[in-house]
Amino acid sequence: MSDVEILFLIIAVVTLLAALFVVTTPNLVHAALWLILTLFGVAATFVLLNATFLAVVQVVVYIGAIAVLMIFAIMLTRRVMKDSGPQTNANWGWAALLGLTLFAGLTFVLINSGAADASLPALAADVDPLVQLGQELVSPNAYVIPFELASVLLLAAMIGAIAVAWKE
Repeated sequence: MSDVEILFLIIAVVTLLAALFVVTTPNLVHAALWLILTLFGVAATFVLLNATFLAVVQVVVYIGAIAVLMIFAIMLTRRVMKDSGPQTNANWGWAALLGLTLFAGLTFVLINSGAADASLPALAADVDPLVQLGQELVSPNAYVIPFELASVLLLAAMIGAIAVAWKE
């Protein structure tokens, strides 16, 4: 195994464990912090794939905006206390079995389809993907409307959290 493969395995294990802790920890703030570690693991995977722009977007948008917004909303609505209810129900074994079966099936299909051995298509030398993405984000015929709607939605969520936490 090469150094990159070993590093990938370490990042994958840390990311999977952090994702498991996101859904099993009873404290909401701790769950949000585990989510930040999970998203950071995804960003590290993007770095290993030489997709540095996607790694930066992952850190800035998901860790820097979404996760911080979730932590503010949790703290503003005073839901920091531990959940007193059970974390699982009677069907957790069936859900785990279904999840493992789905994982095994997808792994089998990926290995036997030859997609794991395929290489990425080469980009044309005169096309810069960052320039093209920047033009698409500000073009009125492309993604400027969804981009602005997402920012308005995040602003409305923050204003709603402040309104819920406001004391008379």
